[in-house]
Amino acid sequence: MSTAVLTQSTIEIPTCEELVARAAAMVPGLRARADEIEQARKVPKDVIEMFRQAGFFRILQPRQYGGWEMNPGVFMRVLSELGRGCCASAWNMMILGVHNWEFGLMDDRAARDVWGKNNEAIIASSYPPMGEMTKVEGGWRLKGRWPTSSGSDHGEWAFIGALEKDENGVPIDRHALLVHRDDYEIIDDWFTFGLAGTGSKSLLIKDAFVPDHRTHSMIDYKLDDRPTNYLFPFAMIFYSSVSAVTLGFAQGAIDVFIEQMQVRVDNGSGAATRLSPYVKDRLANAVAKVRSSRARMEQMIAHCTQIVERRELVSIDDRIHYMLDMARIGRECEEAVLTLYKCTGARGVYRSNPIQRYLRDVLVAANHITQDADNNAGALGGYLLSGELPPLLYEKPKRG
Repeated sequence: MSTAVLTQSTIEIPTCEELVARAAAMVPGLRARADEIEQARKVPKDVIEMFRQAGFFRILQPRQYGGWEMNPGVFMRVLSELGRGCCASAWNMMILGVHNWEFGLMDDRAARDVWGKNNEAIIASSYPPMGEMTKVEGGWRLKGRWPTSSGSDHGEWAFIGALEKDENGVPIDRHALLVHRDDYEIIDDWFTFGLAGTGSKSLLIKDAFVPDHRTHSMIDYKLDDRPTNYLFPFAMIFYSSVSAVTLGFAQGAIDVFIEQMQVRVDNGSGAATRLSPYVKDRLANAVAKVRSSRARMEQMIAHCTQIVERRELVSIDDRIHYMLDMARIGRECEEAVLTLYKCTGARGVYRSNPIQRYLRDVLVAANHITQDADNNAGALGGYLLSGELPPLLYEKPKRG
C-alpha cells in the first residue's frame, strides 16, 4: 500500500488500512494474553511498547512533535480492531492515545514541556472534577484525589479534571490541567469485576502548581487557527473513542461465539449447535446491533470531518444528537454481548471461556460516563423540547 511522505519532517505516514492491519495482526496474541493481563490488573510494558512501535500513539499527535496528525476516525478504527483481542490493552491504548490529540487544543508550550526532549512520552488522565483548583499568579494550585486513571503506570504526565468556580463557589468552567508524574502519587485501588487489567488506579495530588499554559477548557469550543483535525469538540472525540473501543469488545465476543458454535454439539441430542434457529437468530441480532452502532459512529466522524474541513465549528444541534448516538453504542454493545452469552449455557460461566470476560468488560465499559445513554437521552429531549442544555458540557454558563 502507498504511504504519504511529509516533506516538512520526512516522516512517512501509513494509510488507515495499514494501521488497521497492524492492529488486526495483534488480535490473536492479545487475546491469548487477556487472562494474564486481567490477573496482573495492569497492561504490561511490552504491550504498550508494541502499540508504540506500531505507531498508534502517533495517529493523533501533532506533526511538529513527530506525530501524524491524522483524522480521529483512523484512531477509532484501530481501537475497534484492538478491542477484539484484549479489552484492557485496547482500553489503555484508547485512553493514553487520545491525549495526544488534546495537545492540539492547547498552548504550544504544553507540548514542548512534554515532548521537547522525548516525543514518545505518554500521558495518563483522570477527568472527573473530584479535587480542588485555586487560581494563583501564573497558573493554578491543585490538590485532591482523582479516581480511575487507566494506564496510569505508563504515564509520565497526567491530565487532571477540575472545576473553576466564581467568587460564590458556582462552577463556571471545567478544565483539564497537565500535571507531571513527580506531582502525583498512584494509589492502587483498582479491584473490579471487569476491565480489571486496565490498571485504572487513583491519583493523589497533595499540592501541585500548574502553569496557565498547561491547562485548557473542556467546554469552551471556538474557532481559531489550530489545524483542521483539532477543530472537533473535545467531548465528541473523547466520547467516541470510548465508543470505538467498546465496539471492539462486542466484535471480539462475536468472534469467539462464532468459533465456539461452529464446533459445538448439543449435549442431549448430539446435533450441531450451529443448526439451531435460536443460535442463528441471536448471533444475527447481535451482529446487527454492532454493525448499526459502528455505522452511526462512522457517519458522525464523516459528517463532522466535512464541517471542520470547511473551517467551521460543529453546531450544538449536531453535537447533542451525536453525543446520544455515541452513548448508545455502549448500551447496544452490552445488549449484543449479553444476547450471545445467553446462548452459551453453563459453558459460558467458566473463566476458561473468554466470552465471560468480554461480557464483564463490556458491562464496565458501558458504565463509563461517556456511554450514559439515559442522561444523554434526557439532554437531547430537553434540548428538543425547550432548548435546555445540561450545564458545563456544551457551553460555558452565561454570567451577569
